[in-house]
Amino acid sequence: MVDRTGHVTSDRTSSNAYWSANVRIILISLAIWFACSFGLGILLRPALEGIKIGGADLGFWFAQQGSIYVFLVLIFVYAVVMNRLDRQYGVDE
Repeated sequence: MVDRTGHVTSDRTSSNAYWSANVRIILISLAIWFACSFGLGILLRPALEGIKIGGADLGFWFAQQGSIYVFLVLIFVYAVVMNRLDRQYGVDE
């Protein structure tokens, strides 16, 4: 297999690099979602109590709606990043 720079790579090396990049993107996405849903919505809720958004405390807002919005944004970001990764490794559709 020849990569975009003209270097010959084995399918196994390319496959491992693609899988490693995919897992890294997933772990980063999960960490962001965890930080927003569990961190801001549960652990840091008392600290965010004084900040109001839409008439509710910021911690309550993250627990009820904010983590859902973050999850939806992460889905679209994941799709864009994975499409770019697919093109980079030549596995796009």
